[in-house]
Amino acid sequence: MNALQSGGPPGSPRAEPREVIELKKLKQAHPELASAIDMQLALISLQKRVQSRVPIPVLRMDAARFQRHVAERRPLLTFQEIPLDWTEIRLMVRQTVDILRRFNSLDDQGATELQAIAREPHRFQQVVESWYNSATAAEGGIDPAPDSPGMLDQVLTLAMRPFLARCAEAILPQLDLRAWDAPRCPLCAGAPELAVITRAADRMLICGRCTGAWHFDPLACPFCGNADRTMITSFASRDGQYRLYGCDLCHRYLKAFDGRRSSRGALLAVDTIATLPLDAAAIQKGYQS
Repeated sequence: MNALQSGGPPGSPRAEPREVIELKKLKQAHPELASAIDMQLALISLQKRVQSRVPIPVLRMDAARFQRHVAERRPLLTFQEIPLDWTEIRLMVRQTVDILRRFNSLDDQGATELQAIAREPHRFQQVVESWYNSATAAEGGIDPAPDSPGMLDQVLTLAMRPFLARCAEAILPQLDLRAWDAPRCPLCAGAPELAVITRAADRMLICGRCTGAWHFDPLACPFCGNADRTMITSFASRDGQYRLYGCDLCHRYLKAFDGRRSSRGALLAVDTIATLPLDAAAIQKGYQS
């Protein structure tokens, strides 16, 4: 639909995305998070602009292929099936680096190294494909790219999000994922960045790469599989809207949005910023993301 969605006359400004509205409300309520929120707003603007130009992916997924991928716990989307535009991806990397540097989340040396990669087309394509496939290698305990420049994973996660999110929104709703029990995303093998506790008290994990969601064991640690309740530390934010689960075996943690205590659904771009105080608390207790 077009600008008429907002109910205004032709030519009126489009309604702001829900993430932007919620981030602005969060900024008013928590001015101490202003810098992180402003950076997130800049990233959202960039990602939305590019995502609107990404074509709908074509994925040939018959029943046999789907069952084989689920049985082998392999991601459904191969790198070759992502609707990529290399000019757009290089633009995303350059502008993502600029945003991170502007908000002091990336130093000058790191920015220079990452920009240099984006200027070498052949090497850049190899780096991006290696990054995408590294998620599957990581699940097998393999360090896929020990010599990668610092922040490469974070930058590519943000830069590739418009392309992968487009795939997730087009493909995942068509699939019955009840048999998928792996801790990594069924679409792209990305690790969970946030969990959602549903009103039925089930748990869904949200992928940090494509933003797709899937059901997972409500208790087990998605990083090491530990399901011993006595070895899981849990605590909540003051308002009870967010929780944090720390595993006392692998010392990893995952934040969760409690949908039982909110009138809206989870918003990855918002909830990862709103829970920054929980990150600090987890690190103080010796956990790592």
